[in-house]
Amino acid sequence: MGWITLIFFTLLAQIRSENQSCTLIGQTGFMEFSKEGDLMIGGVFSISSTRKRVDNFYQSLPDTYCTKELKFARTMIFTVEEINRDASLLPGLTLGYRLFNGCGSENLLRATVEAMNGKDSDGCNKKLLVSHLSTCSCLSENRLYPTFFRTVPSDRFQIHGLVQLMKYFDWRWVGVIYSISLYSESGTAEFVKEASKEGICVEYVLPFRKTSSKSLELIVETLKVSTSKVVLLFSSLSYTKSLLQKLEPHNITGKQWIGSESWITQSEMASDQRKSILQGAIGFALPRTSIAGLGDFLLSLKPSDEPNSTMVKAIWEKFFDCSFSPTNTSTMCTGAEDLQTVSAAYTDVTFFREENYVYKAVYSLAHALHSLLKCYNGSNPATGKPYLQVRVNYAPECLMCPPELWPNEKRDVCIPKPVEYLSYEEIMGAILAAVCIVCVFFALLISIIFIAHKETPIVRANNSELSFLLLFSLKLCFLCALTFIGRPTEWSCMLRHTAFGITFVLCISCVLWKTILVLIAFKSTLPGNNASKRFGPIQQRICVLTFTLIQILICILWLTLNPPFPYKNMKHYKEKIILECALGSPVGFWAVLGYIAILAILCFILAFLARKLPDSFNEAKLITFSMLIFCAVWMTFVPAYVSSPGKFTVAVEIFAILASSFGLLVCIFVPKCYIIIFRPEQNSKKFMMARKQTKTL
Repeated sequence: MGWITLIFFTLLAQIRSENQSCTLIGQTGFMEFSKEGDLMIGGVFSISSTRKRVDNFYQSLPDTYCTKELKFARTMIFTVEEINRDASLLPGLTLGYRLFNGCGSENLLRATVEAMNGKDSDGCNKKLLVSHLSTCSCLSENRLYPTFFRTVPSDRFQIHGLVQLMKYFDWRWVGVIYSISLYSESGTAEFVKEASKEGICVEYVLPFRKTSSKSLELIVETLKVSTSKVVLLFSSLSYTKSLLQKLEPHNITGKQWIGSESWITQSEMASDQRKSILQGAIGFALPRTSIAGLGDFLLSLKPSDEPNSTMVKAIWEKFFDCSFSPTNTSTMCTGAEDLQTVSAAYTDVTFFREENYVYKAVYSLAHALHSLLKCYNGSNPATGKPYLQVRVNYAPECLMCPPELWPNEKRDVCIPKPVEYLSYEEIMGAILAAVCIVCVFFALLISIIFIAHKETPIVRANNSELSFLLLFSLKLCFLCALTFIGRPTEWSCMLRHTAFGITFVLCISCVLWKTILVLIAFKSTLPGNNASKRFGPIQQRICVLTFTLIQILICILWLTLNPPFPYKNMKHYKEKIILECALGSPVGFWAVLGYIAILAILCFILAFLARKLPDSFNEAKLITFSMLIFCAVWMTFVPAYVSSPGKFTVAVEIFAILASSFGLLVCIFVPKCYIIIFRPEQNSKKFMMARKQTKTL
């Protein structure tokens, strides 16, 4: 969040500087809640959105309040009271607090100075500052801010996460809109710098000013004409509300919005008017947690708990639409109304995000004071140096590395996990690639043999056109196995499954029609049957093409609705990342496999029925055996595919493709090649006729 919206916790007592003094000139009286104690800490919150200055005629309270900031203030009170009940922390002493309401840039700074100086002090001292929402990475400069600490992570972590998010989804062309504040300007500059290192290009960087119509016009025009579909909105909550409200009438659609943590978790952002803008917006949020007893404490608030606070009474009137002063337009407030019936940021106690950092900030100061009281004459007993010159690091936690990173041996730095996929460089990938190439050359050799003997009876008798088309489709099957090797990309993931599905359907369609032609050829020998005339070359081509087009249509629907995409699997192994192709739509994947299975089973049944029919070269028996191998391979593939981890899943898929394709090639074509090369006397019309007559008898 921006510097203007920071919360400062300040040590107000015990330490006084005699060398410096200053006096606060102008408006004072920003304190809203207080409780005396032996040691006092102060807090500054922007509970009201505006506050009019006091003049000679009247004083008025604002009409709008930030109940979330009231929630922060009450969380601080809850934490102080919890610490006071802890006998082991600050024993014999009690903590008190003074909470100030600073709304607007000037009043926020004035409230901060008033908090730092104390109620009656005219001394300006160096104080310990602890923030619960100041995420600007600029505040990490110890030379510039030596007494500043925070319990919330720096924006540097968020920016790294945003860059990695875009890299994960392969969003390489983005735009940025930011608000005019130190928080947004610093964060945007850091993002542009880090994005360039990861190959992410920024098309535009546009500032947004609430009071400037020109900045809004430029943003609207740029969003409409820009080619980047991803927009990072790095802005504070108030600026984001203003921008989205002004964008509503301009029909800005088709953009993937990415939000900074300041507004991405705010449910009120997603109104009906903005659903076309923010639908699917993503970003990183502060982690949520539970704090025992805090929810009940927040909901137990009554105006009688803070009788001197006009702010609580005003918010109470807003919550319950009542008034503590008699009026003709509203009911009287009793002060006993139940906050559990109210839906507001203050009453949302299902879990806590920012409140956890308020809680930690108060505890960090309590621990610092506890250690300070153990010092001798204000000095650290271990070093002899003044205590406040030593950086306090109580504000230490074990942080989980991001999913893509892994701790080093010392467990003090997160390093990238090794990425694993089936590559050409490793032995298994190289062997599978070599087998693919050998199979292609083997199929090419058979094609050359068939082309050289295309006029011989053995080639002509088995429908040479379908045989050549089958050989061509088998070559494609072997080649498509190569697409499964190498680093998965968006294109390779879409290509590997669709190419496999289409080529296999083309292959099975050819085998299916070769089987049908065997049945037709037998029936054609019966008197009065002319089935062979109705299934000539043209009809065969149309049928094979139709079967293949159905698979193409399934693949198009799959790629259009939910295509496969590269996916970093970090669930199977904790110590490494498996880079694989996610199926996208499992229905699409199993539809492709299911269609192949239907054709294969149909082909097997027909071939089995025709296995004893007389034909010249046992075509039906060879097809039956080849389909038996095909079905056995793929029935074994399914459980192996589901249970194989990581790159072995891809290896199993490649093996199934090669084994089933090679089975078809060997069973259907190798016996014919054997006759062509080694038994040429059987490859003659005379031998074929004699064999046919023998089988008929």
